[in-house]
Amino acid sequence: MSRYWCELAWLGGEQAEQGVLIEIDGERIESVARGTPGGAEPLPGLTIPGLANAHSHAFQRALRGRTQTGTGSFWTWREQMYDLAGSLNPDSMFEIARACFEEMALAGITCVGEFHYVHGPGDMEQAVIAAARDAGIRMTLLDACYLHGGLESFRDPDAHAWAERVSGLSEAPDLRVGAAIHSVRAVDPDSARVVAEWAGDRPLHAHVSEQPRENEECLERYGRTPSQLLADAGALGPSFTAVHATHLSDEDVELLSEATICLCPTTERDLADGIGPARRLRDAGARLAVGSDSQAFIDLFEEARAIELDQRLATGTRGLHPAHELLRAATVEGHAALGWPDAGRIEAGALADLVNVSLDSVRLRGTEPGHALESLVFAASAADVRHVMVGGRWIV
Repeated sequence: MSRYWCELAWLGGEQAEQGVLIEIDGERIESVARGTPGGAEPLPGLTIPGLANAHSHAFQRALRGRTQTGTGSFWTWREQMYDLAGSLNPDSMFEIARACFEEMALAGITCVGEFHYVHGPGDMEQAVIAAARDAGIRMTLLDACYLHGGLESFRDPDAHAWAERVSGLSEAPDLRVGAAIHSVRAVDPDSARVVAEWAGDRPLHAHVSEQPRENEECLERYGRTPSQLLADAGALGPSFTAVHATHLSDEDVELLSEATICLCPTTERDLADGIGPARRLRDAGARLAVGSDSQAFIDLFEEARAIELDQRLATGTRGLHPAHELLRAATVEGHAALGWPDAGRIEAGALADLVNVSLDSVRLRGTEPGHALESLVFAASAADVRHVMVGGRWIV
């Protein structure tokens, strides 16, 4: 049994609590109570649950800085991404992914949803699994069905072949396997239904309405928006996560009301995607999560606060997303979207994934307990993370 005394800890409410004792037995939290330090190991600063990165393409970390010259759009960036993807093999995928996941661990990310679509040459799936394991973080491998367009290395022969291949992947204590429909561009409606049926209650993710052109092409071909098409395929529901969901109609917002919406603001800025209707989705009943996507930046505090700050730019209104809601998006909601409902919270029975944040940096010095969450979400950076625990074991 390990005992820790947190100067401040966030237990899921609107404010951090002072003087919190956490007892850990093995990989799970045994008890949480207010109290004095006694003989417990002190954790100065603010302790929060592990952060969940709900949308990642680890290999795109190798593009950082290399796509920032000249003008262009998402579509010109995509050509550069294709060039990178076409050069990869399992060894290079492992090296890039391991460096990416190590950066995530240092940033307080204890679980990653790897939206994986570079399926060859060789066993790329095992390369990214091994990379996350080497970094010490949990993974949900969201194996993406990709049938049309892209590179040959992305594509399965058909949806049934995809299902057969993914059924061969084995889960482990640090690994869960989910499904992904890459997009309505890459997966036709009949195939999307096959993927949704295979997923069942497992996490099912898809890129949705990231670009206006995606919507226009979908409407031209099927007479339906991407959200409507996915609804027709039986994909939408509580286990579904729509990634980006930037350009939505009012009907789309209603269709996604039971889903999780994973916003990736640093990537959406970088690729000139636009600003999604986060508050409207939240008001409709959808849950929010965050992801680092293309790895232009790995800092979930920045992703979380950008939901609010980008909405301020779009609406002219402040305070649409309070700090505790944004922190829920980066913790409990993200974990639930990845199939880890027992993570992302500090309570008895939960997985013992903890992130301890120093309040002594130039960014956070002077933080008062009553505004600790606001300081964390709106001023902290990944550099303020001091200690990271996964399953009762310190990895940072």
